[in-house]
Amino acid sequence: MVPARPRISGSRPRRGPVDRPLNLRLARTAAVLLAAPLLLVLVTLAPSGALPRPTLPPAFDGATALELARELARDYPDREPGSLGGAGAAQWYRDKLRLYGLAAREDRWTADVPGLGQRPLLNLVTVVPGTSENTIVVVAHRDNRELEAGANDNASGTAALLELVRPYARTGTVARRPTPVHTLVFVSTDGGAFGSLGAARFADDSPLGRRAVATLSLDGIGGRTRPRLEISGVAPRTAPPMFVRTVAARVGDETGAVPVLPGWLTQLVNLGLPFGYGEQSPFLSADAPAIRLSTAPDVEFQSDPVADALDPRTFDQLGRAAETAIASLDEGVRLARSTAPFIYWGDGAVRGWAIAAVFVTGLLPFAAVTIDLLARLRRRGVRLTRQWRAFRLRLVVWLGVGALVAVAALAGLFPRSTGRAPVADAPPVEDWPGAALFGAAVVLLAAVWLATRFRHRRAAMIDGEERLAGYAVAYLALCAAALLVVVVNVYALVFVLPSLYAWVWLPVVERRPAWVSDALLGLGLAGPVIALVVLAEQLGLGLRTPVYAVGLATSGVIPWPACLALLVWAAAATQLAALVGTLRLAGPPLAAQQPSSR
Repeated sequence: MVPARPRISGSRPRRGPVDRPLNLRLARTAAVLLAAPLLLVLVTLAPSGALPRPTLPPAFDGATALELARELARDYPDREPGSLGGAGAAQWYRDKLRLYGLAAREDRWTADVPGLGQRPLLNLVTVVPGTSENTIVVVAHRDNRELEAGANDNASGTAALLELVRPYARTGTVARRPTPVHTLVFVSTDGGAFGSLGAARFADDSPLGRRAVATLSLDGIGGRTRPRLEISGVAPRTAPPMFVRTVAARVGDETGAVPVLPGWLTQLVNLGLPFGYGEQSPFLSADAPAIRLSTAPDVEFQSDPVADALDPRTFDQLGRAAETAIASLDEGVRLARSTAPFIYWGDGAVRGWAIAAVFVTGLLPFAAVTIDLLARLRRRGVRLTRQWRAFRLRLVVWLGVGALVAVAALAGLFPRSTGRAPVADAPPVEDWPGAALFGAAVVLLAAVWLATRFRHRRAAMIDGEERLAGYAVAYLALCAAALLVVVVNVYALVFVLPSLYAWVWLPVVERRPAWVSDALLGLGLAGPVIALVVLAEQLGLGLRTPVYAVGLATSGVIPWPACLALLVWAAAATQLAALVGTLRLAGPPLAAQQPSSR
């Protein structure tokens, strides 16, 4: 380490990196740049209107749909893909269509069904030709899990599908509808309860799916909870505001209350970590506007007796709402087949590019402080070599953790790469006991912590400038991780920015009580913690949430560059935690070590 330069008599002492570790004035100046993107957010937060209510009243018969749902759940309680019950349910659906003089196109294929292996699957597609080739798709999965009869999830959606297509029947109905503007497509899918396999097949392979300007998924619409709309997928996209507001308005017209949308924080997390559970997800991934209307929980199984699982009033209201929403969309001839990121807040919607501008601009204060710190250390002759070696060691540890996860995925302990979100309540996710997972996580974190502590106890005492060099290396690694996140998915910065703004204060608070530094370290972990909390809340995963999050990575939903950024971020976090730990061992804090004046 180069000693401090002697001060010339009568000259003003120049502040070095030790007596004032960070240039916070520079950070405040850079933070002013946030005003412009924040203003853009306010400007783009404009009310989004719904399409008008259709002229014809709905023909949906709630009593008939209720009887159909109960009949399907009673006669075919086990409708797993490839089972006898699944084949019987498909034949039952075809028979009901024949009563109206309608036919269903068959699409058969074989797929690896989570927890079941290779199974044959069958989609049934009914087309009502319109004056335009552009399509409006209504989709409901026909299958269920063997744990319940599936009266609500999803015999209700299948029965509603039959009632929605009935007004376009050739026989057996008096509720005839005129030729629609758009071609209407009603799809009874298979494998929906096992990762939306049928919806993905239709969205990816069918020309009708590729021409869809709107897709409405009916999934458990007869429950006793408040209706909700799911608008996210496995890509950072959502349905356009006009579509969302139209469906919400039609539900509000029938039920007297608007359906629940995910909160703004949940929407941000879904953009940063787009795991897309439900049949709307494959369509959004194919850049087709899609929404899922539901009253059912995504994974938490409850008792589902056939007679009591359905709420007749809610079922009738949501069936009528679905019909009027389809009619409103059909009369809206200006529908465009496109998706984009939006954050819905109140009656308005913020465009995703405005949120992205805020996130990217939010990196500037931290980057400015990091660059200034590196420049000051260089002027003072402080070398970073030792701290780079320490960081590389920690990065190797975390890369090893990533390699172990990859090996575990190859061994079948985690889902393999499919590009779709894994099923939360199917193997291999459900095979992990929560207590075992928690214990493994504690052992892993304890091993990393003890390794870093042991290294520092055996190393020479680290003085203030050496410790500040460690901070500089960690900050530079955090900048690199943030830039990689920007390239992969800019909305994932929602998980990174809390750590930047919390950990930048660590050198400044070293004279404060030790709990202040510990609190800042914990606050910097808020981003990943929020992601796990949202996953646990949406999917009811409990202690299995970390396993599911790892499964998102091994299944390819989280791309590998984002996983690499996470490992670099974890290595930087370990570096900062170790530096805070050495402060207990190494003596005076940074701000207390004044440069010599002689």
